[in-house]
Amino acid sequence: MKEIVAIIRMNKVGVTKDVLAAAGYPAATFQKVMGRGKQRGLVGEVKAVEVDKATEMVLSSTAMEFIPKRMVTIIVDDRDVERVVNIITAVNRTGQIGDGKIFVLPVEDSIRIRTREKGYEALI
Repeated sequence: MKEIVAIIRMNKVGVTKDVLAAAGYPAATFQKVMGRGKQRGLVGEVKAVEVDKATEMVLSSTAMEFIPKRMVTIIVDDRDVERVVNIITAVNRTGQIGDGKIFVLPVEDSIRIRTREKGYEALI
């Protein structure tokens, strides 16, 4: 089993959810997240960092802002990884900076709490 974690644009959540469900992957977790990547969060005016010389504390800084994104987490069988990654990529690729990232991680086990089923059986 693998965990696929995708960081995507906020406006792509609905279509991503719908396309995954239509492809047979209705179980996913969507979370609100804030972050920045290669674009360094630069979406507007950049101000300099202001530091209090006496305390050396940062008074203000908007040099690198965090951008609101959505994180999608889905656990799939190993054989489904490429298909799910391709679906997420196809739906979310605009060709612009900020399209997101996909991470694929190993999952050692899964357990359905209600029935105590383990492994792939706990996913279906």
